[in-house]
Amino acid sequence: MYVTRVSRRVNAPRAAVYRALLDPDAIARWRVPDGMSGQVHEFDAREGGGFRVSLTYDAPVGTGKSGPHTDTYHGRFAELVPDEKVVEVLEFETEDTATAGVMTMTTTLTDAEGGGTDVLIVHEGVPDAVPAGDNETGTRLALANLARLLEADEHPR
Repeated sequence: MYVTRVSRRVNAPRAAVYRALLDPDAIARWRVPDGMSGQVHEFDAREGGGFRVSLTYDAPVGTGKSGPHTDTYHGRFAELVPDEKVVEVLEFETEDTATAGVMTMTTTLTDAEGGGTDVLIVHEGVPDAVPAGDNETGTRLALANLARLLEADEHPR
């Protein structure tokens, strides 16, 4: 198991970024790396509340952890600090012991120098069978989507 850390500046206030972390419609749009589509099956945005999300490869060449072309994960919100932090405990829905196991994803929001919000996502307990480069790239792409969503004013502030 390993840890990854990925950060990005988003030119939007912390409150807007925090809302996008807890809005299932926004999650389905931004937390999806390029070449995939997202579906939020369940989403109860409160401490202890659960969620279930699927990311599906658009092209049939991608190999999923939960199905032939899909990564489905579920979990719960362990900690919510308004406009500052979201801690999610999650796991892939898989029978493959190499990619099974509980992971923690902590998203921290801080004021960026000069305006906007610095967003840091730390994944802990990522199974070794998930290539670290893939995890980092997927997180970078998702954060780029988050920035595009909020900076284009497509999401209410």
